[in-house]
Amino acid sequence: MIGPVERPAVSHSSVAVGPQPHSAANSAAETAVPAVLLLADGTLLRGLAFGARGTVVGEVVFNTGMTGYQEVMTDPSYAGQLVAFTYPELGNTGVNAQDLEASGPQVRGVIARELSPLASNWRAEEALEPWLRRHGVVGIRGVDTRALVRHLREGGAINGIISSEGLAPTELLRQVRLAPSMAGLNLAAGVSTKEPYHWSSLCAAGFDTRLQPQPATPYRVVAIDFGIKRAILERLVAHGCEVTVLAADANIDAVLAQRPEGVFLSNGPGDPAAVTSGIALARDLLLQRQLPLFGICLGHQILGLALGGRTYKLGYGHRGLNHPCGSPGNVEITSQNHGFALDADSLPADRVTITHHNLNDRTVAALALADQPVFGVQYHPEASPGPHDSDHHFQRFTALMAQRR
Repeated sequence: MIGPVERPAVSHSSVAVGPQPHSAANSAAETAVPAVLLLADGTLLRGLAFGARGTVVGEVVFNTGMTGYQEVMTDPSYAGQLVAFTYPELGNTGVNAQDLEASGPQVRGVIARELSPLASNWRAEEALEPWLRRHGVVGIRGVDTRALVRHLREGGAINGIISSEGLAPTELLRQVRLAPSMAGLNLAAGVSTKEPYHWSSLCAAGFDTRLQPQPATPYRVVAIDFGIKRAILERLVAHGCEVTVLAADANIDAVLAQRPEGVFLSNGPGDPAAVTSGIALARDLLLQRQLPLFGICLGHQILGLALGGRTYKLGYGHRGLNHPCGSPGNVEITSQNHGFALDADSLPADRVTITHHNLNDRTVAALALADQPVFGVQYHPEASPGPHDSDHHFQRFTALMAQRR
């Protein structure tokens, strides 16, 4: 016993299903490898391994969405994290190429109650477990995720370690307590593109029919990649943009060299206050008084920091698909994934208007400038996964560019 709580493994049975197109396992013996999840406070949960075998350390967070596990796992905003899914079963819809938010999984580890041995969905191309194994993502299943989420809600997000290598708990505890806190980490640099590239495709066009009327000439947009999701790029294209993506450390000269009609600041992982190059770029962009700027999630926070605001770490963050946000008389159900927020009192009231609040906890959900074409939203209007209530923010961005043509 090394900590205040040790939870035994939840009993887990697996039924042989025979050869199937997207079968993750054909027998319990194939996957019944013990695994543990140990938190930095000493809480130990035992379960079974899935995906790759190994030992990984990261911040343990939870996502409350009932669907979209593939989009979550491939979202670069989850870099450095061990994600617990509150929905009790993963793998039932498999994985496919169209729902990737990056070239592969970005999470450091996955925590699940149950893993379906069979993917049954008309869009599935591969089962979840072999896909995770192929990409080297370590997982643990068969744990009491309800108890884990209650623990995180009470104590906050915390570093943890998943191991399926039989290491002693004392050694695992030593490793996890040496790991740095998420606060102060610039993870955007690690997930950003290394080279500029152009994006003008609609990979999911056959499935997502939210195409918008296209302008005769596409809007030239520069997107700063702090960990950008492919769904964001596709929504920009669907709203009539052609996008040049630049690295997180791009400077003002590199941006203006593209002669953009608008600049987009993307989502991304880690502490926004640590992304100093991005904050410096946003300050320089704000000096281009008539250049439209749009930020989502980390990009929204970077805008706030460039305007003189401060950010702070939330207790356990907002990660799910049903967060209500709005202004008086206008409510949107939103998709969210962030562990930091802007301090409302730190924003300069003479320049910044808080246009939306998170209606659960009154945190800043969106801001805008009255005297410049600049705005940001804390939530994810591209959804993927999630509701489409806030897709209109992309149209808002293109309208700002259209006014300046």
